[in-house]
Amino acid sequence: MNLHMLQVELWRGDATGVYRAYDVPSQTNQTVLDIVTWVQRHIDSTLAYRFACRVGMCGSCAMTVNGRPRWTCRTHVAKVVDNGQLRIGPLENLPVIRDLVTDMSNFFDKWQRAGGRFESTRTRRDPIATLSPARPERRAADGAIECINCGVCYAACDVVRWRPKYLGPAALNRAWAAYNDTRASNRRSILSAVTGDAGCHSCHTQQSCFEHCPVDLNPAAAIAGLKRASLFTWLTGRSPR
Repeated sequence: MNLHMLQVELWRGDATGVYRAYDVPSQTNQTVLDIVTWVQRHIDSTLAYRFACRVGMCGSCAMTVNGRPRWTCRTHVAKVVDNGQLRIGPLENLPVIRDLVTDMSNFFDKWQRAGGRFESTRTRRDPIATLSPARPERRAADGAIECINCGVCYAACDVVRWRPKYLGPAALNRAWAAYNDTRASNRRSILSAVTGDAGCHSCHTQQSCFEHCPVDLNPAAAIAGLKRASLFTWLTGRSPR
């Protein structure tokens, strides 16, 4: 039986590499990750790429597919193929280690610099602090807590491309979630961390992060929340809530 073949271009090498073409059999319900795996198993075992769960839970398989950052395990070839061709590269705005693998170190360093972590004055001997799901702060965080650090929004962000020091949508989204935890003792320090020259006020609100997020989060809304909170604090000297 003659199989229909797809022409696939994969990025090979480091940042100075090139796209190389491969002919890959087209299959029903084939995902982009299936394509990459087929090349690695049947043509070139040295191809480097990341994946783990294969079911859209971990985000580690994110790559650039025909110019758009996507989770490759949840992207069906039939929906993205262009005239029988597919170009797959590493995520943008991140250093390329090799082939389709990027260095995520700076991405996670920015998470740390944004201060989006929980700090409490309580000890293990104190009663457990509670936070009602009905509180406005808890509801404000609802749209931010499901981020799984895949880097798609970071790769799609033009501000990161123009200003490499910009903290980026994922780090600021996490900071917004942490800021809205009223049990935290570090809410003011979170605002301080995200309002520097490379922080939330650098966002141009182009909504690329929202448009590309695989789980439909809206980091731009979280960043807008940080802008409002920081402005309120600057004007009044106190937190909004």
